[in-house]
Amino acid sequence: MADTLALAIQTLELKASCSHCSKECADLKRCSICKHASYCGAACQNAAWKKHKKICVTLEEARKRVNAAREGEDWRGVLKWEGRLEQFLEGAPDASRNSSLDVFRWAHMDAWSSTGSTDHALAVVRLQDRRIELLGNLERFRDQGEAMCQAAEQLRIAGKVQEAFGYFQRARDVGAAHGFFSVECKACLGLGKLALQEGRHDEEVDLLRNAFAASSLRENEDDTTMELTVLPPLIDALFLEHATDEVEPLVLRYREAAMTQSQKIGRVSFWELESLCASARLLEVGNPSTPRLPSFRHGR
Repeated sequence: MADTLALAIQTLELKASCSHCSKECADLKRCSICKHASYCGAACQNAAWKKHKKICVTLEEARKRVNAAREGEDWRGVLKWEGRLEQFLEGAPDASRNSSLDVFRWAHMDAWSSTGSTDHALAVVRLQDRRIELLGNLERFRDQGEAMCQAAEQLRIAGKVQEAFGYFQRARDVGAAHGFFSVECKACLGLGKLALQEGRHDEEVDLLRNAFAASSLRENEDDTTMELTVLPPLIDALFLEHATDEVEPLVLRYREAAMTQSQKIGRVSFWELESLCASARLLEVGNPSTPRLPSFRHGR
């Protein structure tokens, strides 16, 4: 029994490999400066130095450089240090670990928007998975639900529909369980998009109705952002059903919320322009009860 245990321990130790030649070795020597890279001997350490010196700093200095890159919105500068992510997380409290994960999540999000690479989208999901667990431990359930929705959206964009469905459904459950209507709204909206992709129109409409109901129960009375996000796809879906009677009050509500948003930001918002298009579309179907729109004015 003792011999078997010793062999198992030895086998585990041999899984570590040299940072330069990748040879497995039970007696690797760590870099004395960064404590991150490990080498099987002086020859490999010397051979790797030209490349390694670019990131060979103490953990404290590495954190400073990551934060500096983040503040400068330099996602390449952040991702340069991702190889040391585990070192950033090791021994840190949950809140600090979440912050570190969030820095690299942000960088991958920006990288995805810049390059269009699904590799970055999937990297966001891997980082979000770890954040989701930490946020649950911290009982930050709104943030946890938001993270689930973000991961789901990345999976949806990457074409992984079933995985995306699971995350959106979990987010919906978290939002409903803890009374975070904004999370429930985003989850229903995401599930509606998935239903649309798969041609399940009736299910899409029901989910969008649920999303709209949740957006109306927002925690912040002054925030109409979610309502403005949900109304356009719901209105489009109802137009396809020729449900004019249901569309009419929604278009008027969309117009009112969009104008409020324009007043808040001091200029004509994108939503106000879209609401005008929705109003015009409603007039085109020949509904005589729809009031004529006021004249369009810039700078409102």
